[in-house]
Amino acid sequence: MRVVMFGYQTWGHRTLRALLDSDHEVVMVVTHPKSEHAYEKIWSDSVADLATEHGVPVVIRNRPDDEELLTLLKEADPDIIVANNWRTWIPPRVYSLPRRGTLNVHDSLLPKYAGFSPLIWALINGEKEVGVTAHMMNEELDAGDIVAQRAVAVGPSDTATDLFHKTVDLIAPVTIGALDLIASGQTGFTLQDRSQATFFHKRAEDDIRIDWTWPAEDLERLVRAQSAPYPAAFTYHRGKRLEVLGAVVSRSRYGGTPGRVFYREGDGVVIVAGADARTGRNHGLAITRVRTDDGRELPATEYFTSMGGYLTTHP
Repeated sequence: MRVVMFGYQTWGHRTLRALLDSDHEVVMVVTHPKSEHAYEKIWSDSVADLATEHGVPVVIRNRPDDEELLTLLKEADPDIIVANNWRTWIPPRVYSLPRRGTLNVHDSLLPKYAGFSPLIWALINGEKEVGVTAHMMNEELDAGDIVAQRAVAVGPSDTATDLFHKTVDLIAPVTIGALDLIASGQTGFTLQDRSQATFFHKRAEDDIRIDWTWPAEDLERLVRAQSAPYPAAFTYHRGKRLEVLGAVVSRSRYGGTPGRVFYREGDGVVIVAGADARTGRNHGLAITRVRTDDGRELPATEYFTSMGGYLTTHP
């Protein structure tokens, strides 16, 4: 089939690479301009550079809603559009233009985790699986019929970075598998169960701020979800920002006030956690590694030279 690809960052790059290696013909690529947004500078392989290297025409847009782009799309005469990590709304007159419509590739097991940052949210929420879904685009974001889907397990120590590498390797087989089904003439795909749908927003600074009233198990997953190169989860100690780079759930249970710097346990320093921590039934979060506001990384046992005091949500 003749394919126009809409995509950005490493997800789009992997999709374009898969298309270029397939039997399908990439006739045009539409991608976003480079961004200085913290999350968009991560996994930032250039779709534009890859397309140019292979002689594929490139169009740069923030939004795909202008008449010039529509004309270029009509001239490209695609059988299908393939989109992955396109960051703005694609209007109906664009996604319905190709003869076979538009296939969107999304890094979650739809209908759950539609929207943004699905791997990070899934890890924070304790999901057992993550994956990649290829679905036909319609007027509702990430809600169209599912053409192909693959899942991978979330390991007990997996970080968001680990899950990125697990799922990005699924892009090629899911995308090309879906295209081959569409090219064969198949049209009856799997309806999404909208009663199971969830939709998540983009990550922001407040989403990585540690709230010590959360249970330690949830905080441990938050730390893993904010693994490098993502911005690290952070708290405040004596009025200064402190990033938490590593943590585990404590072996013992600790009671008291959430945020209290309490006890050395193994290679970590236990912080009291949980809204009902006063009952003494909760595990704490044993921080193992930190980064100070001046950029020093060190074991928590070296940073916390004495017990006592509190970690706080704000200075």
